[in-house]
Amino acid sequence: MSATQSFWSVSQRAGEPAYRVCMSCLSEVFYLKVPMPDCPTCHGVSTYEAFTLEAIRDWGTEDLIAKAGIAQQEASLEPGPAASVKSAD
Repeated sequence: MSATQSFWSVSQRAGEPAYRVCMSCLSEVFYLKVPMPDCPTCHGVSTYEAFTLEAIRDWGTEDLIAKAGIAQQEASLEPGPAASVKSAD
């Protein structure tokens, strides 16, 4: 089953990390965006912190690291700032 997930796009300033990790569950990571209205896993609101991929590799689980790689690949395939993206539940 697939559902539509909406996202807020996050602008990246020079030197600022591109990944946002949910600090409530530490199991969701997004690249240059955060889901609205809340984290799809734990439903935490405004719980995202910015990290580099290298930092996520230092402390993240294998699953979180894999999600970070997938998030970056998906972002490179998107035509521009996306308002919504389909995700599998």
